[in-house]
Parts: sequence; C-alpha cells; structure tokens
Amino acid sequence: MLLDVERVRTGYGRLEVLHDISLHVEQGEIVTVLGPNGTGKTTLMRLLSGVLPVWAGQVSFDGTDLGRTTPEKRAALGLCQLPEGRGIFQTLTVGENLDLGAVSSRRSGAELRADRDRVLGVFPELAGRLAASASSLSGGQQQMLALARALMGRPRLLLIDELSFGLAPRIVGDLFTVVRDLREDGVTFLIVEQQASALRVSDRTYILRNGRNELDRPSAELLDSDELVASYLR
Repeated sequence: MLLDVERVRTGYGRLEVLHDISLHVEQGEIVTVLGPNGTGKTTLMRLLSGVLPVWAGQVSFDGTDLGRTTPEKRAALGLCQLPEGRGIFQTLTVGENLDLGAVSSRRSGAELRADRDRVLGVFPELAGRLAASASSLSGGQQQMLALARALMGRPRLLLIDELSFGLAPRIVGDLFTVVRDLREDGVTFLIVEQQASALRVSDRTYILRNGRNELDRPSAELLDSDELVASYLR
C-alpha cells in the first residue's frame, strides 16, 4: 500500500476539522475524494503534505510513518502536491516555474533537461512559452503549468486539490485525460474534487462530509448512481 491513513484527526487551533478519517491508495491507482465546500478536503491535503500535524491516528507512505516529516522531506520521498488555485508564481517565466518543481531533488543538469523535455512532451502547449511570464497564460494553461511543475518533482504519489477549479468542462476533460495517461507512466494520484467529473478517470472514490468518511465505493459504481452522488455533494 502506497498511502495509508488510519483514523486521523486534525484541524486548526482548537477546532477539529477531520474526525477519524481513514483512506488508502494503492500503487498505480487514481483515487478521488469528493465532497462539498467546507467538508475538510483541503484540510486533508494539508495534512498529507505535512502542513498540518496529525492530532491522532497515523499517516504512512510506502510503509513509513510520516509522523513529523516536513513537507520538503515528503516531497523528496515522492509525495508531492498540486495545491488548490494552481499556486504558480505569476511573476516568473514558464521555464522558471518548471525549474522550481525540481528544487527538492538532487539531479544533474542533464537529468533535469531530460525531465523537462519529458514534461513538455506531455504539455506541448507550454513548450513554445518557456520565456513567457506565467501570468500571460490562460487559466487552462496555468493549470497545465502547475501540473507540469509537480511532475518535475518525479512524484510517486501526486496529491491534486481541485484540478477543475475555475476551468471550462472541455479543459477539465483534457486534464483528466492527461492524468489517466500519466498513471500508465507510473504516477499514482489522490485527487480531491467538488465536481463528480473525476469519477470518469478514478478507480475508487471516498465521499467526505462534515469531516468524516461517508462512503467508499468503486468510482464506476458511483457513476451509475447520479442521485447518490448528488445527495452527498449538496
């Protein structure tokens, strides 16, 4: 098991947001966490990336208890995050943003160039814009850049917070197609979403409500039950 979260509680100050959350992700899976706004999805991402501490329970990555492991060390282990709102550096160029994705690794210049070429092969729209400011990109291109920068970190497990944020359905569909293709290249995904579109590419889905696990089902099963999904996303 690549990621194992067992009965975890956490929150902010004295406010507990996640209550005994448990989930797991196997190597090679795409797992979705669905839920409405305010249900704790982003808090879960912050917990897994090491921004928030574990109050109770355990988070393990590839059999190792992450405990007090810092975000930087988690990234070096291959646990990387694409945050909500893209999180790119608007004043830097596309190329500079990509380079920042590899700062936690120790790679030679030749390896970094090879990684960049590989990532740009996935996102050819960015290849001709390396010297352009990230702020000049469209919303969809900025999300591509955010995903490309995360891939520069050679993630074993990529945490994605709201990939569909602020994007047209066609662009969202294209990005999820990229996610599905990247899985074939060995990347495992945990995606939190408010929209049910992620169900079409994921293997399993957890539904989070009021900071608790409400449901754990194969995504294909939920796709055939629009009424059930809608009842949890209200």
